[in-house]
Amino acid sequence: MILAFDTSGPHIAVCVLDGDTVCAASFDEMAKGQAEQLFPKIEDALAKAGATYADITRIGVGTGPGNFTGIRISVSAARGLALSLGVPAIGVTALEAYALDAPQPVVSLVDAKRGNVYAQRFGTDPTEPVFTDVESANPDGIATVTAQTAAHQIAVAIAKLTAAKSPQDAPPTPFYMRPADAAPSRDTPPRILA
Repeated sequence: MILAFDTSGPHIAVCVLDGDTVCAASFDEMAKGQAEQLFPKIEDALAKAGATYADITRIGVGTGPGNFTGIRISVSAARGLALSLGVPAIGVTALEAYALDAPQPVVSLVDAKRGNVYAQRFGTDPTEPVFTDVESANPDGIATVTAQTAAHQIAVAIAKLTAAKSPQDAPPTPFYMRPADAAPSRDTPPRILA
């Protein structure tokens, strides 16, 4: 049984997959609070599937690109669960998850804000993921798939891709394509008295 989840965008998506059967799946829009709600959502999905943590044989996790904090929430949860359960955790990018069931060829896009996107072409002439402006993301004008059209199924896609991937080839590591907007404080830190 595969448990898959993603918080790389303003959402929590969870899926429990047994073979080819989706036993439970949920998608909740949520801009904040994913850290507090992820495990209750996982436990709810397991209960709906009639399963427990002991039934999990693989964990699939969305690795981004997307929200830095959201990616860290999912990846750390997947790593911790995998370690405690003794099962492999497998990372899946949002770009490949969005493109999974789309007619090929397709360009998968994730909004990177400020007129930029993360883009990757799948199908004929596949490409590596890029960080680019919206106008340059799809020079051939082929079909696109985005969070607006595919995010509600992201956990199901992650679960399906997890079933097909080797743990050695897809580690659960954050997929950052650009540096964080946040920067360390320039203020001198306080002096700690012993």
